[in-house]
Amino acid sequence: MKKILLVIDMQNDFIDAALGTKEAVAIVENVKSKIKSYEKSNIFATRDTHEENYLETQEGEHLPVRHCIRGTEGWQIRKDIQELLDESKIFDKPTFGSLRLAQTIKEMYENEKGELEVEICGLCTDICVVSNALLLKATLPEMKISLDPKCCAGVTPQKHDAAIETMRSCQIQII
Repeated sequence: MKKILLVIDMQNDFIDAALGTKEAVAIVENVKSKIKSYEKSNIFATRDTHEENYLETQEGEHLPVRHCIRGTEGWQIRKDIQELLDESKIFDKPTFGSLRLAQTIKEMYENEKGELEVEICGLCTDICVVSNALLLKATLPEMKISLDPKCCAGVTPQKHDAAIETMRSCQIQII
């Protein structure tokens, strides 16, 4: 059984910049350890990616904080995490979940004849992590998907816990 790791949005703006939290800072070492436990070829990552017109988008109207603007320091994946990743396996996504990543995982699942598992970690548990987990579960309902809560942080601890319960209800294995 092949197992891959998805590292969701471990970007400066979500760790210790525009939308950073102490909880996000606290998981960095856990995420690095998790990444190091996988072969580099089995790790994929996402990068929340907005354009200069972010504040004019629906998301920008509801969350009027400029963040993850393409090319800025905040958009970059934290340097010590970036160094552990293969740049060619990073998916820029303009919204919470990545359809392109889901399609890539689906193709891998089919090529592996169903012998593929996915583990997810990253930020923010209650937005992009849960969105990608549920998108994958909807795309591949029989694929085993797991998540380590110690390698994720939400906007608040309460929202993190609520997202964990939502994923558990949708048959995402919480490890």
